[in-house]
Amino acid sequence: MAGISDEDANRLYERLDREAEESGYHLNPDVEFTKELVKGLIINEQRYGYMACPCRLATGEKDEDLDIICPCDYRDADVDEFGACYCALYVSKDMKEGLKRPEPIPERRSPNKEERPQFSTKKETSPFTSVSYPVWRCRVCGYLAARDEPPLVCPICKAKQDRFERFI
Repeated sequence: MAGISDEDANRLYERLDREAEESGYHLNPDVEFTKELVKGLIINEQRYGYMACPCRLATGEKDEDLDIICPCDYRDADVDEFGACYCALYVSKDMKEGLKRPEPIPERRSPNKEERPQFSTKKETSPFTSVSYPVWRCRVCGYLAARDEPPLVCPICKAKQDRFERFI
């Protein structure tokens, strides 16, 4: 595995920061800490082919790790409740501005694979009786898209196409 250059880490940091701010999210204001997390994302992408959360153990099986590919399925709930996601890459506005202090964040990811979002057999009920196109839901942020195939990238949170599930 190749080493990670500061240039590569800076480039990804800048991209994540820009995308986060454009989407109403915020990166941790501790730039040095955040760049270490970014390096972890790069390492995981080199290792597994996808940016698994740097603070969780990935299996190397993408289908099994879909819920922990950054931004993970648990980010929004963690940021809403605790002011930061599990690894503290993403933070709330109050945390970014120093109005909220960091606190421990419990792990939301179930140790039971069958209980994870990508393996859930529970289906959402819909008030729609018929639609012209399938509706795809971003499992990260909830964005809905009615079209033949899910978007390549979520326009809200920038999650990739494989993070969408058929909603209707």
